[in-house]
Amino acid sequence: MDPLIAGLQAIVGARHCLTEPDALAPFITDWRGMYCGRARAVLLPGTVAEVQAIVRLARQHHAPIVPQGGNTGLSGGATPDDSGRAILLSLKRLTRVRTIDPLNNSMVAEAGCILADLQQAASAVDRLFPLSLAAEGTCQIGGNLATNAGGINVLRFGNARDLCLGLEIVLPDGTLVSHLNALRKDNSGYDLKHWFIGSEGTLGIITAAALKLFPKPVARATAIVALSDLDVAPSLLARCRAGLADQLVSFELLPRFGIELGQRFVPGLTWPLASLPEWSILIEANTSSAAFDIRAAMEQSLGTALEDGEITDAAVASSEAQSLAMWRLREGIVEGQNRSGANIKHDVSVPVAQVPAFMKEGFEAVHGTWPEARLLAFGHLGDGNIHFNLVQPENEDKERFLVRTEAMNRIVHDVIDRFGGSISAEHGIGQLRRAELHHRKPAAELDLMRRIKRLIDPENLMNPGKLV
Repeated sequence: MDPLIAGLQAIVGARHCLTEPDALAPFITDWRGMYCGRARAVLLPGTVAEVQAIVRLARQHHAPIVPQGGNTGLSGGATPDDSGRAILLSLKRLTRVRTIDPLNNSMVAEAGCILADLQQAASAVDRLFPLSLAAEGTCQIGGNLATNAGGINVLRFGNARDLCLGLEIVLPDGTLVSHLNALRKDNSGYDLKHWFIGSEGTLGIITAAALKLFPKPVARATAIVALSDLDVAPSLLARCRAGLADQLVSFELLPRFGIELGQRFVPGLTWPLASLPEWSILIEANTSSAAFDIRAAMEQSLGTALEDGEITDAAVASSEAQSLAMWRLREGIVEGQNRSGANIKHDVSVPVAQVPAFMKEGFEAVHGTWPEARLLAFGHLGDGNIHFNLVQPENEDKERFLVRTEAMNRIVHDVIDRFGGSISAEHGIGQLRRAELHHRKPAAELDLMRRIKRLIDPENLMNPGKLV
C-alpha cells in the first residue's frame, strides 16, 4: 500500500479515507461541473487534532492538500487539479457548535457546520446569524469564510469577513493557531484572521470560527417597486436607507428579462405590479424593535419616491406569504437562467453610485461585439455587486456559445477596470478567474500576496493553483 495512504488511514480510520473512484467522484467535481480533477484520497477528519496530523503527514510526503467545505463554490476553488498528487481534505465531519453566548451575541462553530444549521442554532436562542445565500442548506461556514461569502444581507450586515470575530486555523506545518475569544476590540497586534478569510485555503485550513450574532428581527417589510429609470436606483437606495432608520437589509435589482425567464421555467411565480417594467427593485428591511413600525416607514419612503418620480409603482407585502412570494421571484431569476441553457457569468462590483453607468456601458460593449447576446444583469445593487451574465441564445449550440467566454470576459472586465471595480465581488477567484486576476491586479498587490503565500506556505502545498 502507498505509505501515505497507510498513514492517513491510521489517522482517520479506513472508513474516512476514501480512495475508490465511486467514493471520490462527488468530491473531485465542482458544483457547476466546470472542473473535474483527480485526488490521491479524500480525507474526512472528525477532530481538529486529526486535521493537524493529516497536514503534518502530507507535508512529510510533499503531498498537496485541497481543503473543501460544502463544495458549492462557483470558481473551482475546492477542486483538485488533474495531476492526482493532491489529497482532498473535507471538513464535513467537524460540525459542533462549541458555544453560543446570547449576551455576548456570539457563537463558536466548527468549520463543517452547515450555514442553515447555524442560522437555526442562533434562532433557538432568539438571535440572528445574518449570513444568507442560495446554497445555505449545503454550504459550510469554513468555506463561507475561506471565500468571504456575500449573499443577500451584505447591505446591512456585511460579508462573511464582517461577521467573524476570530478563527482557529491549522497552518501548513500542522501548527494550530486558535483565537476564538469573541472579543469586539483587540488591538494587541496584527489581526491575523483577515489573512485567512478570503484566502480560499491557500494559506491554511479553517477549523472553527467565532461569529457575530444579532438581535432577532421581530418584524420585516418587503416591497417590489418599478423604477422610472435605472439611473434613479442609487438615489432611491439613499432614500430608503435614510427613511428606514438604517434597517435596510436588501436592495436587489430585478430585470424584466430575468423575471420572464423565471416565469417561463419556474411554476407559481406571480408578479405583484400592474405591469412588468424594464427594471424593478426588491427591497427588504427588518427591525428587532416592536416599537418601530417598519412597514409604515417603508410605505412612507416609497410614497415620497413615487411623488418624486423615482418609481412608477410599488407593492408592499401585507403578509409573510407575500414576502416569500416576492423573494421567490428573485430566486426564480437564478433558476430560470440555469434552466434556459449555458451561461457566461461575471460576478462584478463597482461603487454603488456608478452601477447605472456601468450597466449602460457594459451592455453597449457586449452588444457592440455580439448584437444578439442575451444579457441578464441582476443582483445586489445595494452593495454594488451585479451578476452580469450572458444566457445561451435559443437555437444556438452550447459549445458555440461557450467558445465566446474568454472574449466576453475580457469585454466585461475591461469595463469594470474603467469604473475601478472588481472582477470578483463574492464568488472568489479559484481556478476560474486566476489568469484574469493576474492580468488585472496591480503588480504591487500581487507581489505582496505572493510574499504572504511564500511566508506561510513555502512549499506551496495548500491548495496550489488557486488564487495566487
